Amino acid sequence: MTSTTVTAAAAAAGTWTLGDLRINRIGFGTMRLPQTGAAFDPDAPPRDPAQAVAVLRRAVELGVDHLDTAAFYFSRLRSANQLIHRALAPYPDHLVITTKVGPGRDPSGRWIPHATPGQLRGQVEENLRQLGRDHLDVVNLRIVGTDSVAERFGALAELRQAGLIRHLGLSNVHPHQLAEARTVAPVVCVQNMYGLGVRPEYDDFVADCGEQGVAFVPFYSIAGTGREGGATGQEDPQVLAVARAHGASPAQIRLAWTLHRGAHVLAIPGTGDPGHLTDNVAAGALRLSAEELALLETVHRRAA
Repeated sequence: MTSTTVTAAAAAAGTWTLGDLRINRIGFGTMRLPQTGAAFDPDAPPRDPAQAVAVLRRAVELGVDHLDTAAFYFSRLRSANQLIHRALAPYPDHLVITTKVGPGRDPSGRWIPHATPGQLRGQVEENLRQLGRDHLDVVNLRIVGTDSVAERFGALAELRQAGLIRHLGLSNVHPHQLAEARTVAPVVCVQNMYGLGVRPEYDDFVADCGEQGVAFVPFYSIAGTGREGGATGQEDPQVLAVARAHGASPAQIRLAWTLHRGAHVLAIPGTGDPGHLTDNVAAGALRLSAEELALLETVHRRAA
């Protein structure tokens, strides 16, 4: 596949607007860049930074204009944010960087409790320092549990008013938490675990986000239940059949299926492999027929 073809594929799935930021629906997740092996494993070897930098630069060359990151994506040596800065600063005007705050990790990689409203400013400032920016395009508040988000989201809304944040989103939330957050400040995106055969009970929530003009950004849409460890187990025969029909990989079909869930659904597949990056971007050009979507729906509903 030529560079021109792949660049066209990056925009082939269409665009979406986060607040006032128009982006291609195919983005790039940076969770896997700082280290090899399973993400968040404190014993995993750090990735060669030259490889990570090359992948980031190639992603932008291929038309990717939306990066997903977090200060807590890091190895023993460096964070994803620092790799982004090394690879892409000074940043192209069209590049949108979305980050997350809420949880944290100590230098050993061990997870620590969620930030309090008072600690969120420090997390925002850490992202600003690592990325070398004076403001953050989009900040997602990541939540664990079903508790109220109003106080924490309100703290971020104050930072938005102060000019440190342009737009706000949520991660790992339930419908009632989105509704609550929207009473505090505008929400441009929801980032939740979702994919083919993964959390079909969220189908209505995905659709509701679109009706509210909120982008839905699935994570682990390829890895599924393997989560940060990557895809595991044998691929479903029906997914394989659709993949063969398109001369595509199962991972590409899973990404294409996700994008077919609505014009407001974005994709942020992550990889440290240049070949996988090319394949992921190319998935934006796949068009699944009504018959293929119906077949894949049986795979999806089987998990319900």
